Amino acid sequence: MSLQASFSLRGRNPDVLTCIANLSNDEVFTPPEFANRMLDTLAEAWAADHNGANLWADKSVKFLDPCTKSGVFLREITNRLTQGLATEISDLQERVDHILTKQVFGIGITHLTSLLARRSLYCSKHANGEHSVAKSFDTHAGNIWFERTNHDWFNGRCVFCKASQSSYDREDGMETHAYAFIHTTDIEARVVELFGDKMQFDVIIGNPPYQLGSDGGTRDVPIYQRFVEQAKALQPRYLTMVIPSRWMASGLGLTEFRQAMLKDRSIRELIDFPAANDVFPGVEVKAGVCYFLWDASHDGDCKVTTMRGGEAIGPVLRNLGEYDIFVRDARAVSILHKVRAMSEPSINNILARDKEFGWTSNFDGFHKTKRPGDVPLYFIRKMKRGIGYIDRGDVTKSKHLTDYWKVLVPQAFNGGDAIPHQILGKPLIAPSPSVCTQSFLFFYVESLEAAKSIQSYYTTRFFRFLVSVRKITQHATHGTYTWVPMQTWDRNWTDEELYQKYDINEEEQAYIESQVRVMNIDDSENE
Repeated sequence: MSLQASFSLRGRNPDVLTCIANLSNDEVFTPPEFANRMLDTLAEAWAADHNGANLWADKSVKFLDPCTKSGVFLREITNRLTQGLATEISDLQERVDHILTKQVFGIGITHLTSLLARRSLYCSKHANGEHSVAKSFDTHAGNIWFERTNHDWFNGRCVFCKASQSSYDREDGMETHAYAFIHTTDIEARVVELFGDKMQFDVIIGNPPYQLGSDGGTRDVPIYQRFVEQAKALQPRYLTMVIPSRWMASGLGLTEFRQAMLKDRSIRELIDFPAANDVFPGVEVKAGVCYFLWDASHDGDCKVTTMRGGEAIGPVLRNLGEYDIFVRDARAVSILHKVRAMSEPSINNILARDKEFGWTSNFDGFHKTKRPGDVPLYFIRKMKRGIGYIDRGDVTKSKHLTDYWKVLVPQAFNGGDAIPHQILGKPLIAPSPSVCTQSFLFFYVESLEAAKSIQSYYTTRFFRFLVSVRKITQHATHGTYTWVPMQTWDRNWTDEELYQKYDINEEEQAYIESQVRVMNIDDSENE
């Protein structure tokens, strides 16, 4: 195929980069269509900041993908530059050589992906190979760097990415997943090591690895935030990355990153996809994904767009740092303002903490039949609820809560991404005395009547909507209930009564009901 053809036949089907399988749910290949959407967002911002100038017609702009996998970003950038610079550099070979040697750079995340990226960009796994469209490279790597990097172990963990030494301390020839871009305290010096010179990248773009598996596979360690932080440290003009949306309200070890993102007035645009399948077909990423555009010259509110099933909500200009978490849907904000304006205490004042009695979800130190002196113990095992019995004397943590009536609520509930959603698992009233494992949180009160009142409140759409604003994954922690206000426990609460109390108008009611399903409680569930 001729050089001209290699950069002009983008309409051929199928594009090979739409056909390759993902490495895993944590190292996901970016579909070309989505990569181009991100590039469109970038180009629009560039034009707005440069009096309508065409980003792709500027031969001085440098691009870096610090976590390249398929090479799709670099390929599509090169394609656009090849067209945009046609007037300024009329000779195609000269133009392509200039773009590939002076403007486009990448860092592979594994040996395999570095080869794939070079094949996508140079049409050859060797940048200086016979079939490469670039004719000016002296090395096989060209501007897509990869070398095996090792973790820096301390007390069984990598000091840079927190990977487990028992899982990732691997022999030669195996991938370490120690990504070069984030395994350094001096990223500018690392760039010099990689590319042989100090670089000022105008644009950093990518889809970083999302997490590393833990020892037992139950608590994966997020790492995408480290790519964002390192990219900012390089002080580009623009930064755009696609990352999991979990950072907005939760995530292991993401508190500082969330606070930094919410306070960062340089984030110009945020496009949020609550269902990751809308971006990565067939891939499940809990809480969805998003991409953002960070602009060094921007100092203000952020344009936020929510995308679900092809429908766009927004863009809406918002202050990302209005709350301690990010309220994903702008339509929820007016409702939240009305509720918080009442300045009522939070219901989490009567909500137990995680593992209140000290027993994990797999605790099995109980009896199946009741003995004298026992209290009932409620648990969930293999997604089924059960009741066992344990001696009161074995309750050593939070034993003062044993004799309260309780409304037990499952700590985890998924139910998929479809809306309207149930948000929370069904509640269960437990008598006084009683205890439970970590599978449940519980509200505690002094009478059955109060417990029934709380249960009625919990089942309202209003209650579960306020939880949903903070609940971004399947887990509903103590903090998830922060914005649910306390009520008086002397009645059977209904949505109609709550809508009237908080002046929720018809449009807001319709929105709540479009998001939250009706929850019906069978009396037998409280037996």
